[in-house]
Amino acid sequence: MPAFRQVGEKQLPQEISFMAWSPKRDLIALANRVGEVLLHRLANFQRVWSLPPNENTGKEVTALAWRPDGKILAFGLADTKRVILCDVEKPESLHSFSVDAPVTYMHWMEVTEESSVLTSFYNAEDESNLLLPKLPALPKNYSTTAKIFSEEKSDEIMKLLGDVRLNALVLGGSSGFIEVYAYGMYKIATITGVAGSCLGLCLSSDLKSLSVITEVQVSSDSAPEITYFQLDTRLLSVYLPEVTRMARKFTHISTLLQYIKLSLTCMCEAWEEILMQMDSRLTKFVQEKNTTTSVQDEFMQLLLWGKASLELQALLMNQLTVKGLKKLGQSIESSYSSIQKLVISHLQSGSEALLYHLSELKGMASWKQKYESLGLDSAGIEDAITVVGSFILKANELLQVIDSSMKNFKAFFRWLYVAMLRMSEDHVLPELNKMTQKDITFVADFLTEHFNEAPELYNRKGKYFNVERVGQYLKDEDDDLVSPPNTEGNQWFNFLQNSTHLKESPLLFPYYPQKSLHFVKRRMEGIIDQCLQKPADVIGKSVHQAVCMPLYKASKSEDSTPQLFKLPFMWNDKSSNLHYVLFTMLESSVSKIYILRRQTDISRSANNGLLAVDFGNFLNNSINESSDTSFYSCVDAHFYDDETITVVLKENSEREGTERILAQLPLSSVYIDEDREREFSWNSSKRLDEQSDEVPTRTVFLESQWRVLENMKAQYVAVNGIRKVSCVLSSNLRHVRVFEMDVEDDGEAEEEEEEEETTQIVGDENEDLNQSANNHDSLCDGSAELADEVEGHESSLDP
Repeated sequence: MPAFRQVGEKQLPQEISFMAWSPKRDLIALANRVGEVLLHRLANFQRVWSLPPNENTGKEVTALAWRPDGKILAFGLADTKRVILCDVEKPESLHSFSVDAPVTYMHWMEVTEESSVLTSFYNAEDESNLLLPKLPALPKNYSTTAKIFSEEKSDEIMKLLGDVRLNALVLGGSSGFIEVYAYGMYKIATITGVAGSCLGLCLSSDLKSLSVITEVQVSSDSAPEITYFQLDTRLLSVYLPEVTRMARKFTHISTLLQYIKLSLTCMCEAWEEILMQMDSRLTKFVQEKNTTTSVQDEFMQLLLWGKASLELQALLMNQLTVKGLKKLGQSIESSYSSIQKLVISHLQSGSEALLYHLSELKGMASWKQKYESLGLDSAGIEDAITVVGSFILKANELLQVIDSSMKNFKAFFRWLYVAMLRMSEDHVLPELNKMTQKDITFVADFLTEHFNEAPELYNRKGKYFNVERVGQYLKDEDDDLVSPPNTEGNQWFNFLQNSTHLKESPLLFPYYPQKSLHFVKRRMEGIIDQCLQKPADVIGKSVHQAVCMPLYKASKSEDSTPQLFKLPFMWNDKSSNLHYVLFTMLESSVSKIYILRRQTDISRSANNGLLAVDFGNFLNNSINESSDTSFYSCVDAHFYDDETITVVLKENSEREGTERILAQLPLSSVYIDEDREREFSWNSSKRLDEQSDEVPTRTVFLESQWRVLENMKAQYVAVNGIRKVSCVLSSNLRHVRVFEMDVEDDGEAEEEEEEEETTQIVGDENEDLNQSANNHDSLCDGSAELADEVEGHESSLDP
């Protein structure tokens, strides 16, 4: 294996807490101590973007994980107990959800199992795209939501769905908290029965088992125990096609709920505070006027006789003004039109798509042979469908209110504008002066309905009037509507109220005339969440503990270096469905690596074993003059790929000037010629550190698979075998070096090139002996100079 080539080095302003390489691109995500999440490119460690800490999301990052396709980055926040899914293209949150405990570790895996049923599902999954219209992108001219939908014709929220193939984000936290989220979006398993705070976990790619390492505090006066658990998740594996279908529907539903939520946010932003001006000015008019006549009578008198009292005239001409009235009319029309468009194109489209996916989910739940074991509840899904129908009814009611309000305001403002022009003795255009008896009746009805003083409203909204009726639907409050729709005279409504059997029919969606759109939306979210929660509970209860192995007591070391990557670390070999677990134990001041190998299929016992690895002397003797043999302790280790472990080592003799080492440890060198008779027989009644002398130990002597990390007290490493890169972090958490692992070092490459050139020149000399003496001399001079260069370069490489 060629030496590693350093491609970047940087001193960072803040201490790094976590590092994670993208599985698909040359990008590394970092989280620092102040709560900032950063994305850097491999080349020169160039920053791509940074996401600063946010009070709404959180400031204490405790875990990082990439979606297997590299398009989404997930990170957990301890202070707010939230998990954020961030788009790799730009530093913005696409989705977030709350968890019950702070997340201490997360692992995002992809299922690699293939079957004819799954393949046919992958190919047919786009059926909904053929049957449902594409959701329109939300307009980008609204501040809070435009950041998520910044490009035209791109509904970026659909990025959350990702590939059809099932992937799962597994979260581990304190107090035995473990949850599995399909596609990183919707919870499909809540796992109980594991003690301690999670240090590492790994769900096998065949979904047969989940390995977990926890730190268990046995008693307050003793050091915590590091324990390995292997959980049987066979239900997920047996019902993999059904779990994939169900999870895909859950994710569609969850995504659509967020789309509806953002559509409603856009509607709230489209509604302007300026629309309340009429209400507030009329209230002020009531409080200041001395006459006993009502506001309604004042306006009626102006409508019928064309004359206004001095007080009303002052209100209209001094406070409202002709110019202000015109501006108010334009604002109301613009705002209402925007809200109307959002309801029709976004809210209704999202709700209809939600109904479609819930109906499909109900059909799946009816297939009890396949889905009953997973906890899919048809009754709960029926309730969810019903509440979505109620939401659609409320959205339609809002459309009717907007339509009615726009007609009323247009007629009212047109009449009032002419009346105010006459008061100011301005010229009134002939086309404005025409007003039919029908128009007068329309304005009179508007004044009668909207300009009644209602003192009981003053305590609720600080105004006596509720001329503007749309805003009440968009308020996120539990209170009833200030002015609910008038259902008197509605024959269908009266018929339903008087028909007991029809009123309780499951075929009719319940109607909430007294409630706001926000209230019905919250109720819809709650019932859908409750409906989709049951499978997570049922699947979680099916998971049971198969193996529990106490490993060792956590050392109470005086070393103040913070634990960035907490060993142990786990790796799932997709080709052989084995779990490998890495951990270190300190023995006689030497920290050995232990590799635990277990089958993901717990019913089999083959290929399960434990090995200890220590490192012999593999550096030049000039570095290790004090002894002929030197041993190294492992500082940090990660699986590079299925066959290699990347380690950071330090000399056990902590003398001045010793350097840290970055090395690659092939598993073939560990498991070669394994003596079956020396297989370790684990006594489950004891901790591993109490029987460590019986564990088979392999001493490895690496040849070209290491590099001295000069002038750097390396402490942690993050690797990616797919992209063949690694990033080493120093113990001060600010100094990083980035390496390409399977590329020749620059110095070695130059040396080889020079040797090739020298060989070529010597060959040319032998072939061209008959050339002129001048040419021969020049060639000899060239080769002599080159030989000197090579010799000098070789001497500079000597340690």
